[in-house]
Amino acid sequence: MNEFLNRIVLDNSIGDYLTVSLIILGMYLLKKYFSRPIAAAIIYLLRKIGRRVDRQAFIKLILAPLEYFIIVLTAVIALSSLHFPEVLQYDFYKTNTKTIVDRIATALLIVSFFWLLLRMIDYLALVIAKNNAGGELQGEHQLIVFFKDFLKAIVSIAGILTVIKFAFRYQIMDLLTGLGIVGVALALSARESLENLIASFIIFFDKPFVVGDVLKVQQVTGTVERIGFRSTRLRTTEKTYVSVPNKQMVDSIVDNLSLRTQRRADLKLELDTATTAMQIQQLLDGMQEILQHPKIENRNIFLNDIVQQGYLVQTDYYTAPIPMDEFNAIKQEINLKMIRLMESLGIEMSKFPQQVKP
Repeated sequence: MNEFLNRIVLDNSIGDYLTVSLIILGMYLLKKYFSRPIAAAIIYLLRKIGRRVDRQAFIKLILAPLEYFIIVLTAVIALSSLHFPEVLQYDFYKTNTKTIVDRIATALLIVSFFWLLLRMIDYLALVIAKNNAGGELQGEHQLIVFFKDFLKAIVSIAGILTVIKFAFRYQIMDLLTGLGIVGVALALSARESLENLIASFIIFFDKPFVVGDVLKVQQVTGTVERIGFRSTRLRTTEKTYVSVPNKQMVDSIVDNLSLRTQRRADLKLELDTATTAMQIQQLLDGMQEILQHPKIENRNIFLNDIVQQGYLVQTDYYTAPIPMDEFNAIKQEINLKMIRLMESLGIEMSKFPQQVKP
């Protein structure tokens, strides 16, 4: 048995291969028994310093990358104890197979660590969003999403630079110097993107609108579904998806329809010249009575003009900022009552209505 375990295969004994394999296999099978205590310790420390912890979300987001990091770390440490076989040693341009394998292992370890960091950012954003659920929900939530994506982008760039530095042994300063020379040209070509990024920060801090608001901007009316780094996405009434650059959202006149205090409806009646003054007065009185609606807050009814074609009666009334479907139902109800009133008074519309100037 000892002879079999001490037999050398590819510059390592069979016993060494078995030991390394058992360590990696054991860690894979027992990963939950190692990762869960670590996760429990982190939760305990967070609660100890007074932080609210969502245990279920923590386990759902953090456990898988933590287990993967532990397995990769164990495998790298265990495999580093073996001798790289000379028969597999090949020289390439300024490198060899052993160096390539070492760099791949280092890269996997760094990637697993930064994956864990990205998941921790997701968890922190989730906890902050839940803690602020009682405040300005939509605005605060979108701000959290924005900074979560922004921070993840920075961490991802840091992860790539770390892989380049420690896995591929490339000098970061030389790379940054080279990027700095090219960066000027890229900054000039990406000026509009930078302006949109700055505009996105203005939107989040100034808060002229938040997710869920209905906006009218540059002849486009729609509901804000997302505010991103570069653009704001609107779902229009035609159910299309429109992306408006953030720079235009800041520079243009944006009408936030969700912040209106009332909804307005207009009604214009052009009466025939055969209508008598008494009929007009009865019509105005009847319209006043009709507009005594529980959902109507303000109203204006008056004989606006007397023209050759007839008499122009104008009405405008206001409701609270109720949903559009409910508002249209009220308008329909009022219009039908107006028609019945005119029929009861024997009033007809002008046969020669005014021509609207283009």
